[in-house]
Amino acid sequence: METKIVTVNLDAASYEIYIGSGLLYRVVDFLPTEVEGKSVFIVADANVRNHAESIQTMMIQNSAAKAEIMYLPSGEKTKSFSQAEKILDWMLNEGIGRDSIVFAVGGGVIGDITGFCASIVMRGVRCVQVPTTLLAQVDSSVGGKTGINTRQGKNLVGSFYQPSAVVADIQTLRTLPRRELLAGYAEIVKYGLINDANFFTWLEQNGAAVCNLEDDAVSHAIETSVAAKARTVQADEKESGVRALLNLGHTFGHALEAAAKYDGRLLHGEAVAIGMVMAFDLSSRMGLCPRTDYERVEQHFLDIGLPTRASFIEPAISATVDGLIDIMGHDKKAAKGKIKFILVRGIGEAFVTGDVPENLLREVIKDSLGQEGAGTKGRWKSAFSFHS
Repeated sequence: METKIVTVNLDAASYEIYIGSGLLYRVVDFLPTEVEGKSVFIVADANVRNHAESIQTMMIQNSAAKAEIMYLPSGEKTKSFSQAEKILDWMLNEGIGRDSIVFAVGGGVIGDITGFCASIVMRGVRCVQVPTTLLAQVDSSVGGKTGINTRQGKNLVGSFYQPSAVVADIQTLRTLPRRELLAGYAEIVKYGLINDANFFTWLEQNGAAVCNLEDDAVSHAIETSVAAKARTVQADEKESGVRALLNLGHTFGHALEAAAKYDGRLLHGEAVAIGMVMAFDLSSRMGLCPRTDYERVEQHFLDIGLPTRASFIEPAISATVDGLIDIMGHDKKAAKGKIKFILVRGIGEAFVTGDVPENLLREVIKDSLGQEGAGTKGRWKSAFSFHS
C-alpha cells in the first residue's frame, strides 16, 4: 500500500501525517530529526507493548543515547494529574533534555496525556504521535490538543501543542477489539456530518468496508478525515472560531462520559455517536434541519453497530436531565454562562450556537435517557453483541 502524506501547515509548527501499512516498523524514516545521540522516551498503553518495544529497538539500532518505555493502563482514568505526575517524574529522573524525543504509542488517552507532558517538561520537547486506534488515527493525534481530565470535567487542563509527526499504521488496527474500532468510526462519520455531505454518503455505502479494515476503504476514510481536520486546524489552531465545529456531538457526549464515570461502560467514540444523534435531534426539533437527516444519521450508526441513545448504555448510567445540563455548563466550551452547541442545518452543514430553547434541550435529553424505542435498542444490542 502506498504511504499517504497529509501536511498540517502551521508555519514553524508544521508537520506531516503518514498513513499506510507497516509504517510502525520503519518509524525512524518519518522523524523530523536524527535519533543519534538523543534520549528517547516512549509512553505506551500497556496493551501495545509489542509496538512500543519495536520502536525502542529501532531507536537503539539508530544510536539513540537511550530509549526508555513507560507503560500506562488503558482507559480515561489514566488522563489524570496523578498519572501526569508519574510521567513527568520518570522523564526527569531519566534525564530528559530539550533535544529529547517523546513517543506517544496507543490510543487517544495516551496521546493526550503524553502530548500534555511533552508540552510542559523542559518547556516543551518533540513529541511524535503513533496512534494505534482508529479514533486516535483520525482525530485525537492530529491538531495538537493535549490534556487531562479533572473531577470537574473532561480535558479541562491541557495545552495546544502540535506533534512533530504523526505515524498512522493501519496494521495496528487489526488487533483492536471490534468495539474500539467502531468507536473510532464514529469520529470518521463526524467529518461528513460537519461539512462534507458527499463523504457521509460514501460512508453510508462503504462504512462496513471501513469497519472491516479493507485496505482501500479504511485508507481513504483515514486520509479524508485527517485532511479535513488539517484544514480546520490550519484555519483556527487555538479553537477561537471554525475549529469548534470539530466538537459536533461532544457537548452531549462529554456529559454522558462524565455521568458514566469513565468506567468503561461508554467509550469516547460511542459517547460522540450518541451526542451527534442528539445534536441532529435537537436541530430537527428547532426546525433547523430535516427530520429525515436526523433519521439517516441514527440509522447509519445503528447499521454499523454503534449506540444512538443514552438508554443503550449498560449498566445504565445514573443521570438526570438536570444533572447532564449541569455537567454541560461546566464544559470548557461554555461561554458567558451559555452552553455552546454544535448544531446542523442538515448533513454537512454544522454551525456553532449558544441559543437553544431549554424546553427542547430537555426533551432531547429525556428521550435519549430512555423514553423511546425499545425495538431500536434491541437492534443495537444485537449488533454490539455480534461485533464485540
